[in-house]
Amino acid sequence: MVAIKTAHEIAAMKKAGTIAAGALRVAREMLRDGVTTAHVDEAVREYILSKGATPTFLGYSGYPATTNISINDRVIHGIPSQSIAVRNGDIVSVDVGATYDGYVGDNAATFAIGETSDEAKKLIDVTREALAKGTAAAKKGNRIGDISAAVQSYVETNGFSVVRAFVGHGVGRKLHEEPEVPNFGTAGHGPRLVPGMTIAIEPMVNAGDCDVEILDDGWTVVTRDRSLSAHFENTILITDGGPVILTTE
Repeated sequence: MVAIKTAHEIAAMKKAGTIAAGALRVAREMLRDGVTTAHVDEAVREYILSKGATPTFLGYSGYPATTNISINDRVIHGIPSQSIAVRNGDIVSVDVGATYDGYVGDNAATFAIGETSDEAKKLIDVTREALAKGTAAAKKGNRIGDISAAVQSYVETNGFSVVRAFVGHGVGRKLHEEPEVPNFGTAGHGPRLVPGMTIAIEPMVNAGDCDVEILDDGWTVVTRDRSLSAHFENTILITDGGPVILTTE
């Protein structure tokens, strides 16, 4: 069942979203040549705790860190490590959630480190804009499929592919709630969007084929053809006046 949020719940989600957005900013400011992903993760965790929130991902289904940090062909769920350092030319996706007063804010973005390839720059730009296209379609009276189709059409028009094995989702008291929000689909299909719904729209876009696989750690998702991948995400509130991004500072 899709949960419709009350005014109190929305206020808590706005606070959680603000903290999650701040945590993503902390990660972005730290990403540079030579920094380890574990060092970034530690700083993000300290930031979330300093704001009176808790790291949503830490311990979720046994996940061992505060953030997902996924480099180059890593799509999502990259586990931070002292043995993994960011290098100039990389693209780095950071996904982070914060829980405040029992409610979750969830967001992600991909960042270029130093000078990257033209393909990498285009991939990041297209994925960011695909999120904007999907968000614009998140209007009262539309359906989930309208979001999905907007993302898929924009990505494929630009020569990239959307990951199909993982999708966006409802978000609220839990990190993952109904409904699923795929990045592919048909306009006019799926659950109808009504005010008070809160969803995470998160295009995961590959430079090559859409197929992915999970590494032996049981978490890290990589492109099967080892092409680059980018990921952007915001928590969105459906309102009478249009979509509202909750994950902003």
